[in-house]
Amino acid sequence: MTLKTLLNWLDNSPRAVFLWVFAACVGMLAFGQYLQQSLGIDPCPMCIVQRYATVLVAVFAAVAAATGKRSMHLGGGFFMLLSAGFGAYVAARQSWLQWYPPEVVSCGRDFYGMIETFPLQRAIPMIFKGSGDCSKIDWTFLGGSIANWTFLCFVSFSLLALALMARTARRVKR
Repeated sequence: MTLKTLLNWLDNSPRAVFLWVFAACVGMLAFGQYLQQSLGIDPCPMCIVQRYATVLVAVFAAVAAATGKRSMHLGGGFFMLLSAGFGAYVAARQSWLQWYPPEVVSCGRDFYGMIETFPLQRAIPMIFKGSGDCSKIDWTFLGGSIANWTFLCFVSFSLLALALMARTARRVKR
């Protein structure tokens, strides 16, 4: 796909771009669930924050895709940019921790340790804070960890949001 083709696609069908971003986010979340449920890879607290950011990007993209209004495309792109930027920051921080692990790990407790140590009413909220070590690399693809790939996805979403906002704002001024 050439740059000219991409820019034409952004101009002619921003709703389709938002829909593709939504589908990519759903795919990322489904893959995260697969890794957790089928492969037994527990998410760390930073992974869970990245999941929340992915959900926010998906929601803003879906809302923007559902309407043909330019103002909604601008707003959806703006909030998608904020959510993706936050997710990229967290993923970059986790990548940094993976490349330069700290001497003392203080990212969170494991699930079974929480259940054994705390009563159930205190352990349940802790489950949603995640478990595991944020600097640990449990899975790789083409040399990149989950945090590395998630960072690339968030940066892609941010760049798409910026391009959509710029193209939509330019079309409004005409």
